[in-house]
Amino acid sequence: MQKVTLIDLGLKDYKETWEYQETLFQKIIDVKVDNRRNNLTNPTNNYFIFVEHPHVYTLGKSGDMSNLLLNEEQLVEKGATFYKINRGGDITYHGPGQLVGYPIIDLDNFFTDIHKYLRFLEEIIIKTLEEYGIKSERSEGETGVWLDVGTPFARKICALGVRTSRWVTMHGFALNVNANLGYFDNIIPCGIKGKAVTSMEAELGKQIPMEEVKAKILKHFTELFEVEFVG
Repeated sequence: MQKVTLIDLGLKDYKETWEYQETLFQKIIDVKVDNRRNNLTNPTNNYFIFVEHPHVYTLGKSGDMSNLLLNEEQLVEKGATFYKINRGGDITYHGPGQLVGYPIIDLDNFFTDIHKYLRFLEEIIIKTLEEYGIKSERSEGETGVWLDVGTPFARKICALGVRTSRWVTMHGFALNVNANLGYFDNIIPCGIKGKAVTSMEAELGKQIPMEEVKAKILKHFTELFEVEFVG
C-alpha cells in the first residue's frame, strides 16, 4: 500500500503555497529522472496538501483574461490577488472557507491515466457531499462537481485543475464549504457563462466544520487510491 504524506497548511498565501507545491513536485521528478538515468529503483514519495487561501483569482494556461471582471485597482479594493498559473482550466477563485486539496503524487505508483485520476478526484468529492445529503454529479465536458446538472439551476460546488509532468501531479480541487460566494461574481467561473456557483453552506443553510469535511475527503481518498496517510 502506498503511503501519502499529509500536510495541512491552514490559511496560506497562494503564491507561497504554489512555490511549496513546485518544490515537492520537483523532488519527485528528480528521483524519477535519476532512476531512469542510472537504472535505479528508488521509491518516490506522495504528498497531499490541505490549505485555505486568502482571496485570490487564478487563471489556467488555457484561460482567457476577459473572464476576470476586475481591473488591478478593483482587485486591491476587494483585498484579492491574481496569478496566471500552470494548471489546466480557465479562471477560478480561492478564499477562506473554501477547502483546497493539492495531491502531489506519482501516478506511476498508482495508474498512468490522467482521465481516471480526474474522475477519482471528482468521485471523492461526490462521495463526501453524499454524506451530507447533497446529491452531486459530473457534468459532461466540464470538469469539477456540479448540482442539478442539465437543469436551469445547474451550479458548481467544486472546481478541478491539475498539472502533470512525467506522471507526477500538482494543483487539484477546490471545494466550496463555507466560502463567500460573492467573490465569484467578479469572474466568469471556469470560463463558463450562465452557470452558478454554490457551497455546502448555501445548500445546507449552516456552516460546516472544515475539519469534519477534511476527514471525510481523506477517508474516500484512502478507499479509492488504496493509500495510507502519514505525517
